[in-house]
Amino acid sequence: MGLIRTYLSDFISLIFPQLCAACHASLVLGEDTICTDCLYNLPYTNFHQQPDNIVAQQFWGKLPVEAAYALYLFNKGGKVQQMMHHFKYDGMHRIGNIMGKIAGSQLAENETFKTVDYIIPVPLHKKRLKERGYNQSACFAEGLAEKLNAKVELDNLIRTVATKTQTHKSRFARFENMQEVFAIANPGRLANKHILLVDDIVTTGSTLEACGIELLKVPGLKLSIATIAYAV
Repeated sequence: MGLIRTYLSDFISLIFPQLCAACHASLVLGEDTICTDCLYNLPYTNFHQQPDNIVAQQFWGKLPVEAAYALYLFNKGGKVQQMMHHFKYDGMHRIGNIMGKIAGSQLAENETFKTVDYIIPVPLHKKRLKERGYNQSACFAEGLAEKLNAKVELDNLIRTVATKTQTHKSRFARFENMQEVFAIANPGRLANKHILLVDDIVTTGSTLEACGIELLKVPGLKLSIATIAYAV
């Protein structure tokens, strides 16, 4: 029976080949969404081993973060960009969970990230969430939570305003665009907790900064940040 299933799977793959989300090569039996070659050779940052990494530096003097991290470097035209496009716009939410587990395994080696209580994804406005069908940052958060033994908090940080796209805006314009966009629904639940705020890609950090400003209004809250990619 097992051999028949293998033949059937191979036959279906010939007609409807499953392609790697990063390089578009055909996946072989046992590969899931991303091929083995890409899983090993995508541009990992190893920022979990570098406390003063470039993501952390973006928040110096702006947010008192415990630690900051990105899993990959994002270059235009590169494999990470291809993967993130499929993740964000083509309904391939499985990518977020896979990336979350990889990132979570790295962060579980870091003493600061080990103390995270709740993981909070940057929220989408309810209108955007309905259009897309899922929050890509929440998919990433779920994978992280599995490896960090932390809980995902989905409905506490909320987006009250549907902002326009941040593409092509300057850093200052992006920050202005995010003013008074977020709110905390239940601050008491987050008091004296270590929160890991997560997003898919960090560029200028304006969205994460705006979220962080609201979160840090909660008494005793400690804040760390993690993203799938850092835009070079």
